[in-house]
Amino acid sequence: MVTESKLDSSHNKSAKKAVILVSGGLDSATCLAIARAEGYDCFALSFNYGQRANSELDAAMRLSTAFSVHQHQVIPLGIGQLGGSALTDSSVAMPESGVVADQIPVTYVPARNTVFLSYALAWAEVLEADAIFIGVNALDYSGYPDCRPEFIKAFEQMANLATRIGVEGRPIRIKTPLIDLSKAQIIAMGNELGVNYRLTVSCYQADSKGRACGRCDSCRLRRKGFEDAGVKDPTVYVDTAFAG
Repeated sequence: MVTESKLDSSHNKSAKKAVILVSGGLDSATCLAIARAEGYDCFALSFNYGQRANSELDAAMRLSTAFSVHQHQVIPLGIGQLGGSALTDSSVAMPESGVVADQIPVTYVPARNTVFLSYALAWAEVLEADAIFIGVNALDYSGYPDCRPEFIKAFEQMANLATRIGVEGRPIRIKTPLIDLSKAQIIAMGNELGVNYRLTVSCYQADSKGRACGRCDSCRLRRKGFEDAGVKDPTVYVDTAFAG
């Protein structure tokens, strides 16, 4: 089953189009703002893949509304039933001791970005879109192999070999505007573009109301990003001791 927001009747068929992967987190919100600022008609794509923090989908819907995307699709996937990640398996303890350098954490979801980008590619081909935006980051990331520039380059090459639009000489771009930015730089850029980060949910184990735990790796990176950017952290925490 696919759920979607209504299509904006004002959509200009001649405008350049982009599919933006919107998880509901800080990075994808910034990507959405960048795509809009670059003049793309934005089509948001989110996934219900069995993630523990299901409230991030509510955040994705809020962001899609706030940015007046032309269409927002939420696609259910069975990745979670495969296990192998603390993000989808509640029996796996969520790490709260900080990111360990050169180590892939248990929050890595096997092949997640490969699957997400494949769906984005399929929709982009249907829409005859020019680009796909994904908020991967190689500097301030948590050690995920599918956030590296090498992966994105390889996927883009595959995409233009395996699709009609690629074969017909209309290659699609996989755009990663955050790939070389620190979390603080991402937040500063988003502020300039008017992103309301209070709408976002980054916590790996946020509760049903979207309140963050303040302890998981994602919360740590997010909180440090706001501190380094000199921007007040708008995150709503379960434990008010984490509030800035």
